[in-house]
Amino acid sequence: MAATMSNVDEIRDRVILGEFDVKNVHTTDYPGNYPGYDDTWNLKKFQKNFRIDVVQMDETSLEFDMVGIDAAIANSFRRILLAEVPTMAVEKVFIYNNTSIIQDEILAHRLGLIPIKADPRLFEYRNAGDEEGTEIDTIQLQLKIKCTRNPRATKDSADPRELYLNHMVYSKDMKWAPIGNQADVFADANIGPVHGDILLAQLRPGQELDIVMHCVKGIGQDHAKFSPVATASYRLLPEITLMETVEGEKAERLKRCFSPGVIEVENHGGKVVAKVVNSRLDTCSREVLRHDDLKNAVKLARVRDHFIFSVESTGILAPDVLVTEAIKVLMTKCRRFLNELDSTEME
Repeated sequence: MAATMSNVDEIRDRVILGEFDVKNVHTTDYPGNYPGYDDTWNLKKFQKNFRIDVVQMDETSLEFDMVGIDAAIANSFRRILLAEVPTMAVEKVFIYNNTSIIQDEILAHRLGLIPIKADPRLFEYRNAGDEEGTEIDTIQLQLKIKCTRNPRATKDSADPRELYLNHMVYSKDMKWAPIGNQADVFADANIGPVHGDILLAQLRPGQELDIVMHCVKGIGQDHAKFSPVATASYRLLPEITLMETVEGEKAERLKRCFSPGVIEVENHGGKVVAKVVNSRLDTCSREVLRHDDLKNAVKLARVRDHFIFSVESTGILAPDVLVTEAIKVLMTKCRRFLNELDSTEME
Protein backbone atom coordinates (compact mmCIF):
# COMPACT_ATOMS: atom_id res chain seq x y z
CA MET A 1 0.00 0.00 0.00
CA ALA A 2 1.40 3.35 -1.06
CA ALA A 3 1.09 5.18 2.23
CA THR A 4 3.74 7.18 4.09
CA MET A 5 4.39 6.51 7.75
CA SER A 6 3.06 9.96 8.58
CA ASN A 7 -0.50 9.11 7.60
CA VAL A 8 -0.55 5.34 8.09
CA ASP A 9 -1.98 5.69 11.63
CA GLU A 10 -4.84 7.76 10.26
CA ILE A 11 -5.57 5.17 7.58
CA ARG A 12 -5.59 2.41 10.19
CA ASP A 13 -7.57 4.13 12.93
CA ARG A 14 -9.84 6.78 11.38
CA VAL A 15 -12.64 7.00 8.83
CA ILE A 16 -12.33 10.39 7.12
CA LEU A 17 -15.46 12.27 6.02
CA GLY A 18 -14.80 14.34 2.91
CA GLU A 19 -17.02 16.70 0.95
CA PHE A 20 -17.83 14.15 -1.73
CA ASP A 21 -16.52 10.86 -0.34
CA VAL A 22 -15.71 8.84 2.75
CA LYS A 23 -12.14 7.55 3.03
CA ASN A 24 -10.56 4.61 4.86
CA VAL A 25 -13.85 2.74 5.18
CA HIS A 26 -12.29 -0.73 5.08
CA THR A 27 -10.28 -2.41 7.82
CA THR A 28 -6.64 -2.62 6.77
CA ASP A 29 -4.78 -3.57 9.96
CA TYR A 30 -4.27 -7.22 9.09
CA PRO A 31 -0.88 -8.95 9.42
CA GLY A 32 1.77 -7.96 6.89
CA ASN A 33 -0.12 -5.03 5.38
CA TYR A 34 1.95 -2.29 7.02
CA PRO A 35 5.73 -2.63 7.39
CA GLY A 36 6.80 -1.97 10.94
CA TYR A 37 3.42 -2.84 12.46
CA ASP A 38 2.79 -6.15 14.18
CA ASP A 39 -0.92 -6.75 13.54
CA THR A 40 -0.91 -10.41 14.50
CA TRP A 41 -3.92 -11.02 16.72
CA ASN A 42 -2.89 -11.26 20.35
CA LEU A 43 -5.22 -12.14 23.23
CA LYS A 44 -3.38 -10.05 25.83
CA LYS A 45 -3.34 -7.04 23.52
CA PHE A 46 -7.06 -7.46 22.85
CA GLN A 47 -7.85 -7.73 26.57
CA LYS A 48 -5.86 -4.59 27.23
CA ASN A 49 -7.59 -2.50 24.53
CA PHE A 50 -11.13 -3.87 24.71
CA ARG A 51 -13.63 -2.22 27.03
CA ILE A 52 -17.35 -1.57 27.43
CA ASP A 53 -18.54 1.69 28.97
CA VAL A 54 -22.20 2.10 29.91
CA VAL A 55 -23.27 5.66 29.11
CA GLN A 56 -26.99 5.62 29.87
CA MET A 57 -29.48 2.97 30.98
CA ASP A 58 -33.10 2.87 32.07
CA GLU A 59 -35.90 0.28 32.02
CA THR A 60 -36.19 0.11 28.22
CA SER A 61 -33.08 1.65 26.67
CA LEU A 62 -29.33 1.31 26.95
CA GLU A 63 -26.47 3.22 25.40
CA PHE A 64 -22.94 1.91 25.77
CA ASP A 65 -19.55 2.18 24.10
CA MET A 66 -17.80 -0.92 22.80
CA VAL A 67 -14.16 -0.09 22.13
CA GLY A 68 -11.36 -2.15 20.63
CA ILE A 69 -13.18 -4.51 18.26
CA ASP A 70 -13.61 -4.86 14.51
CA ALA A 71 -16.79 -3.76 12.70
CA ALA A 72 -17.57 -7.37 11.78
CA ILE A 73 -17.82 -8.36 15.45
CA ALA A 74 -19.88 -5.28 16.32
CA ASN A 75 -22.27 -5.99 13.46
CA SER A 76 -22.64 -9.66 14.40
CA PHE A 77 -23.51 -8.54 17.93
CA ARG A 78 -26.16 -6.16 16.55
CA ARG A 79 -27.65 -8.88 14.35
CA ILE A 80 -27.83 -11.31 17.28
CA LEU A 81 -29.73 -8.71 19.32
CA LEU A 82 -32.22 -8.31 16.49
CA ALA A 83 -32.74 -11.89 15.45
CA GLU A 84 -31.24 -14.52 17.76
CA VAL A 85 -32.13 -13.65 21.36
CA PRO A 86 -35.33 -15.66 22.10
CA THR A 87 -38.58 -14.29 23.50
CA MET A 88 -42.16 -15.48 24.02
CA ALA A 89 -44.83 -14.38 21.52
CA VAL A 90 -48.32 -15.40 20.41
CA GLU A 91 -48.01 -18.22 17.86
CA LYS A 92 -51.43 -19.95 17.84
CA VAL A 93 -54.74 -18.03 17.97
CA PHE A 94 -57.93 -20.02 18.52
CA ILE A 95 -60.89 -17.78 17.66
CA TYR A 96 -64.11 -19.22 19.08
CA ASN A 97 -66.16 -16.09 18.47
CA ASN A 98 -65.42 -12.84 16.66
CA THR A 99 -68.38 -10.69 15.74
CA SER A 100 -66.35 -7.48 15.45
CA ILE A 101 -65.68 -5.83 12.09
CA ILE A 102 -62.03 -6.95 12.16
CA GLN A 103 -61.34 -10.09 10.13
CA ASP A 104 -60.00 -13.11 12.00
CA GLU A 105 -56.60 -13.11 10.26
CA ILE A 106 -56.07 -9.37 10.83
CA LEU A 107 -56.94 -9.70 14.51
CA ALA A 108 -54.65 -12.74 14.88
CA HIS A 109 -51.81 -10.76 13.30
CA ARG A 110 -52.33 -7.86 15.72
CA LEU A 111 -52.31 -10.23 18.67
CA GLY A 112 -49.11 -11.88 17.48
CA LEU A 113 -47.20 -8.59 17.45
CA ILE A 114 -47.99 -7.67 21.07
CA PRO A 115 -44.90 -8.04 23.32
CA ILE A 116 -45.53 -10.60 26.06
CA LYS A 117 -43.97 -10.06 29.49
CA ALA A 118 -42.49 -13.49 30.21
CA ASP A 119 -38.91 -14.56 30.79
CA PRO A 120 -38.03 -16.87 27.86
CA ARG A 121 -35.15 -18.38 29.84
CA LEU A 122 -37.72 -20.19 31.97
CA PHE A 123 -39.31 -21.96 28.99
CA GLU A 124 -38.27 -24.54 26.42
CA TYR A 125 -38.78 -24.47 22.66
CA ARG A 126 -41.95 -26.24 21.59
CA ASN A 127 -41.37 -29.45 19.64
CA ALA A 128 -42.26 -29.38 15.96
CA GLY A 129 -45.72 -30.78 15.34
CA ASP A 130 -46.84 -30.35 18.95
CA GLU A 131 -50.22 -28.61 18.72
CA GLU A 132 -51.26 -28.73 22.38
CA GLY A 133 -48.23 -27.49 24.27
CA THR A 134 -47.31 -28.03 27.91
CA GLU A 135 -46.51 -25.92 30.94
CA ILE A 136 -42.78 -25.95 30.09
CA ASP A 137 -43.11 -24.58 26.55
CA THR A 138 -46.43 -22.70 26.29
CA ILE A 139 -48.16 -19.70 27.84
CA GLN A 140 -51.92 -19.52 27.40
CA LEU A 141 -53.70 -16.18 27.22
CA GLN A 142 -57.43 -15.57 26.99
CA LEU A 143 -59.41 -12.67 25.55
CA LYS A 144 -63.11 -12.76 26.33
CA ILE A 145 -65.04 -9.52 26.16
CA LYS A 146 -68.48 -8.31 25.08
CA CYS A 147 -69.72 -4.81 24.36
CA THR A 148 -73.01 -3.68 25.94
CA ARG A 149 -74.94 -0.44 26.29
CA ASN A 150 -74.34 1.66 29.36
CA PRO A 151 -77.66 1.91 31.26
CA ARG A 152 -76.38 4.99 33.07
CA ALA A 153 -75.63 6.98 29.92
CA THR A 154 -77.46 10.27 29.51
CA LYS A 155 -80.24 10.31 26.93
CA ASP A 156 -78.74 12.97 24.65
CA SER A 157 -75.12 11.72 24.85
CA ALA A 158 -73.25 10.94 21.60
CA ASP A 159 -69.93 9.94 23.16
CA PRO A 160 -69.17 6.21 22.66
CA ARG A 161 -67.14 6.23 25.87
CA GLU A 162 -70.33 7.08 27.76
CA LEU A 163 -72.83 5.17 25.64
CA TYR A 164 -71.10 1.77 25.63
CA LEU A 165 -69.27 -0.54 27.99
CA ASN A 166 -66.18 -2.48 26.80
CA HIS A 167 -66.34 -0.86 23.36
CA MET A 168 -62.55 -0.45 23.24
CA VAL A 169 -60.58 -3.69 23.47
CA TYR A 170 -57.04 -3.19 24.77
CA SER A 171 -54.12 -5.52 25.31
CA LYS A 172 -54.80 -5.33 29.07
CA ASP A 173 -57.91 -7.43 28.40
CA MET A 174 -55.65 -10.39 27.49
CA LYS A 175 -55.58 -12.49 30.67
CA TRP A 176 -53.11 -15.21 31.57
CA ALA A 177 -54.66 -18.70 31.91
CA PRO A 178 -52.04 -20.90 33.66
CA ILE A 179 -51.38 -24.39 32.33
CA GLY A 180 -50.53 -27.22 34.74
CA ASN A 181 -48.42 -25.95 37.65
CA GLN A 182 -47.65 -22.55 36.10
CA ALA A 183 -49.78 -20.72 38.67
CA ASP A 184 -47.38 -21.88 41.40
CA VAL A 185 -44.12 -21.69 39.44
CA PHE A 186 -44.77 -18.21 37.99
CA ALA A 187 -46.82 -16.80 40.85
CA ASP A 188 -44.72 -13.62 40.98
CA ALA A 189 -43.97 -13.35 37.24
CA ASN A 190 -46.98 -11.16 36.34
CA ILE A 191 -47.25 -12.78 32.89
CA GLY A 192 -49.19 -10.81 30.27
CA PRO A 193 -48.76 -8.05 27.67
CA VAL A 194 -45.91 -5.63 28.34
CA HIS A 195 -48.14 -2.64 27.57
CA GLY A 196 -51.80 -2.66 28.51
CA ASP A 197 -52.85 0.30 26.37
CA ILE A 198 -52.45 -1.23 22.88
CA LEU A 199 -55.77 -0.95 21.04
CA LEU A 200 -56.84 -4.27 19.50
CA ALA A 201 -60.39 -3.65 18.29
CA GLN A 202 -63.49 -1.50 18.67
CA LEU A 203 -66.84 -3.09 19.43
CA ARG A 204 -70.46 -2.05 19.42
CA PRO A 205 -73.33 -3.49 21.50
CA GLY A 206 -73.83 -7.17 20.78
CA GLN A 207 -70.34 -7.71 19.36
CA GLU A 208 -67.90 -9.88 21.29
CA LEU A 209 -64.55 -11.62 21.19
CA ASP A 210 -63.76 -15.06 22.58
CA ILE A 211 -60.16 -15.98 21.85
CA VAL A 212 -57.49 -18.28 23.30
CA MET A 213 -53.82 -17.67 22.45
CA HIS A 214 -50.77 -19.89 22.81
CA CYS A 215 -47.43 -18.14 23.26
CA VAL A 216 -44.26 -20.06 22.42
CA LYS A 217 -40.52 -19.43 22.49
CA GLY A 218 -38.88 -18.26 19.28
CA ILE A 219 -36.31 -15.93 17.70
CA GLY A 220 -36.59 -12.92 15.42
CA GLN A 221 -34.91 -14.88 12.65
CA ASP A 222 -38.16 -16.87 12.35
CA HIS A 223 -40.55 -13.92 12.73
CA ALA A 224 -40.22 -10.26 13.71
CA LYS A 225 -42.71 -10.72 16.57
CA PHE A 226 -40.01 -12.64 18.47
CA SER A 227 -37.45 -9.82 18.21
CA PRO A 228 -36.71 -8.56 21.75
CA VAL A 229 -35.68 -5.07 20.64
CA ALA A 230 -37.52 -2.20 19.03
CA THR A 231 -34.16 -1.18 17.61
CA ALA A 232 -30.51 -2.10 18.05
CA SER A 233 -27.95 0.00 16.22
CA TYR A 234 -24.44 1.35 16.44
CA ARG A 235 -22.42 4.23 15.06
CA LEU A 236 -18.77 5.13 15.09
CA LEU A 237 -17.59 7.78 17.54
CA PRO A 238 -17.31 11.12 15.69
CA GLU A 239 -14.06 13.07 15.94
CA ILE A 240 -13.95 16.76 15.05
CA THR A 241 -10.66 18.62 14.84
CA LEU A 242 -10.26 22.36 14.25
CA MET A 243 -7.34 22.88 11.87
CA GLU A 244 -7.15 26.62 12.53
CA THR A 245 -8.58 29.23 14.88
CA VAL A 246 -12.11 30.23 13.91
CA GLU A 247 -13.23 33.63 15.21
CA GLY A 248 -16.07 36.12 15.04
CA GLU A 249 -19.00 35.58 12.71
CA LYS A 250 -17.35 32.47 11.27
CA ALA A 251 -17.30 30.91 14.75
CA GLU A 252 -21.04 31.49 15.18
CA ARG A 253 -21.71 30.03 11.74
CA LEU A 254 -19.48 27.05 12.50
CA LYS A 255 -21.47 26.37 15.66
CA ARG A 256 -24.74 26.30 13.68
CA CYS A 257 -23.28 23.75 11.26
CA PHE A 258 -23.20 21.05 13.95
CA SER A 259 -25.69 19.48 16.33
CA PRO A 260 -26.35 21.41 19.55
CA GLY A 261 -23.60 20.96 22.10
CA VAL A 262 -20.85 19.95 19.64
CA ILE A 263 -19.30 23.39 19.06
CA GLU A 264 -19.42 26.28 21.53
CA VAL A 265 -18.04 29.80 21.28
CA GLU A 266 -15.89 31.36 23.98
CA ASN A 267 -14.69 34.90 24.60
CA HIS A 268 -10.88 35.08 24.54
CA GLY A 269 -9.51 38.55 25.00
CA GLY A 270 -12.52 40.20 23.46
CA LYS A 271 -12.65 37.78 20.52
CA VAL A 272 -15.31 35.11 19.98
CA VAL A 273 -13.52 31.81 19.31
CA ALA A 274 -15.02 28.43 18.36
CA LYS A 275 -14.18 25.37 20.41
CA VAL A 276 -15.04 21.66 20.10
CA VAL A 277 -16.90 20.68 23.29
CA ASN A 278 -18.48 17.27 22.66
CA SER A 279 -17.98 15.66 19.25
CA ARG A 280 -19.97 12.61 20.40
CA LEU A 281 -23.21 14.53 19.85
CA ASP A 282 -22.50 15.14 16.18
CA THR A 283 -24.66 13.40 13.58
CA CYS A 284 -21.96 13.77 10.89
CA SER A 285 -24.23 15.72 8.56
CA ARG A 286 -21.16 17.40 6.96
CA GLU A 287 -23.10 20.67 6.74
CA VAL A 288 -19.87 22.57 7.42
CA LEU A 289 -18.39 21.34 4.13
CA ARG A 290 -20.95 23.40 2.20
CA HIS A 291 -19.24 26.60 3.40
CA ASP A 292 -16.16 27.40 1.33
CA ASP A 293 -14.60 29.53 4.05
CA LEU A 294 -15.09 26.87 6.76
CA LYS A 295 -14.54 23.50 5.12
CA ASN A 296 -10.75 23.69 5.36
CA ALA A 297 -10.88 24.80 8.99
CA VAL A 298 -12.42 21.53 10.20
CA LYS A 299 -11.44 17.89 9.88
CA LEU A 300 -14.25 15.37 10.25
CA ALA A 301 -13.49 11.77 11.15
CA ARG A 302 -14.79 8.74 12.99
CA VAL A 303 -12.84 6.43 15.28
CA ARG A 304 -12.78 3.06 13.55
CA ASP A 305 -12.86 0.78 16.60
CA HIS A 306 -15.11 2.85 18.90
CA PHE A 307 -18.75 1.81 18.52
CA ILE A 308 -21.64 3.64 20.22
CA PHE A 309 -24.41 1.08 20.69
CA SER A 310 -28.06 1.98 21.24
CA VAL A 311 -30.39 -0.79 22.39
CA GLU A 312 -34.11 -0.18 22.88
CA SER A 313 -36.00 -3.10 24.42
CA THR A 314 -39.64 -3.88 23.71
CA GLY A 315 -40.00 -4.33 27.47
CA ILE A 316 -39.94 -8.13 27.56
CA LEU A 317 -36.47 -8.15 29.10
CA ALA A 318 -34.34 -5.32 30.46
CA PRO A 319 -31.81 -3.99 27.91
CA ASP A 320 -28.81 -5.02 29.99
CA VAL A 321 -30.19 -8.57 30.16
CA LEU A 322 -30.61 -8.57 26.37
CA VAL A 323 -26.97 -7.56 25.91
CA THR A 324 -25.86 -10.33 28.26
CA GLU A 325 -27.98 -12.89 26.41
CA ALA A 326 -26.60 -11.72 23.06
CA ILE A 327 -23.05 -12.25 24.34
CA LYS A 328 -24.01 -15.78 25.42
CA VAL A 329 -25.43 -16.51 21.95
CA LEU A 330 -22.23 -15.25 20.30
CA MET A 331 -20.11 -17.40 22.64
CA THR A 332 -22.23 -20.45 21.81
CA LYS A 333 -21.79 -19.86 18.08
CA CYS A 334 -18.01 -19.55 18.57
CA ARG A 335 -17.87 -22.82 20.54
CA ARG A 336 -19.88 -24.57 17.85
CA PHE A 337 -17.48 -23.32 15.19
CA LEU A 338 -14.45 -24.48 17.18
CA ASN A 339 -16.05 -27.89 17.71
CA GLU A 340 -16.63 -28.19 13.96
CA LEU A 341 -12.97 -27.37 13.33
CA ASP A 342 -11.87 -30.00 15.85
CA SER A 343 -14.12 -32.65 14.32
CA THR A 344 -12.80 -31.84 10.84
CA GLU A 345 -9.21 -32.18 12.00
CA MET A 346 -9.99 -35.55 13.58
CA GLU A 347 -11.44 -36.82 10.31
